[in-house]
Amino acid sequence: MRHALITAGAKGLGRKVTEMLLEKGYSVTVNYRSDEVAVRSLQEKYAHLSTRLQFVKGDVTKKEDLHHLVDQALDRFGRIDFLINNAGPYIFERKKLADYDEAEWYEMIEGNLSAVFHLFKKTIPIMRRQRFGRIITYGFQGAASAPGWLHRAAFSAAKVGLVSLTKTIAVEEAEYGITANMICPGNILGEMKEATIAQSRKKKDEMTPIGRSGTGEDIARVIAFLCDENSDMITGSVIDITGGLDVIHRYR
Repeated sequence: MRHALITAGAKGLGRKVTEMLLEKGYSVTVNYRSDEVAVRSLQEKYAHLSTRLQFVKGDVTKKEDLHHLVDQALDRFGRIDFLINNAGPYIFERKKLADYDEAEWYEMIEGNLSAVFHLFKKTIPIMRRQRFGRIITYGFQGAASAPGWLHRAAFSAAKVGLVSLTKTIAVEEAEYGITANMICPGNILGEMKEATIAQSRKKKDEMTPIGRSGTGEDIARVIAFLCDENSDMITGSVIDITGGLDVIHRYR
């Protein structure tokens, strides 16, 4: 049985990924930071699959927590086939880079870039031994071309660095049957993060060219496809999932 490790997989976009991977027959180790209510909700919903699901509490900005997460996944399930780097701190206040304090800067870099490095370091040797692995990172619309993003400088700097890291890993690890790809969600807000595509089609969204909001299911579907054994030809790719919306230029 393939095993997935996902960070921040108990709620939001990560929850829909967790649910889809479980429903496809995989086992899943879910990292969460503090939301025990979200964890209980998933435990209750998937009580019939409890042997395929575990939760490990930890902060992705702390290397020790990430190492513990990987160790727990390996100890229980004996393998790690999919590494889904869903977690990524974000500062919602709109302000210029010069107005950030150092703690905010380092939170963005550690949580969005260094955390992935630490997880790479722990999981790639496992995937090499298996001769199989699927690594998914998260970016933002247009990240592959390194655009400026007004009032999101620290976050975007970390994610653009992650683009290069993802593409490099894709080349370096291809001989071991490991792929690495980045997905870039669009403007998916609030309850839509845990919504289905069917639910989004019931609500008109005039901002998005396709006429509906993106959902967690949209993201989960793409990730599940990239994790498939026959998707090995797709590696080093950066895939926008935005419904045609120009997310980063809305406020220019």
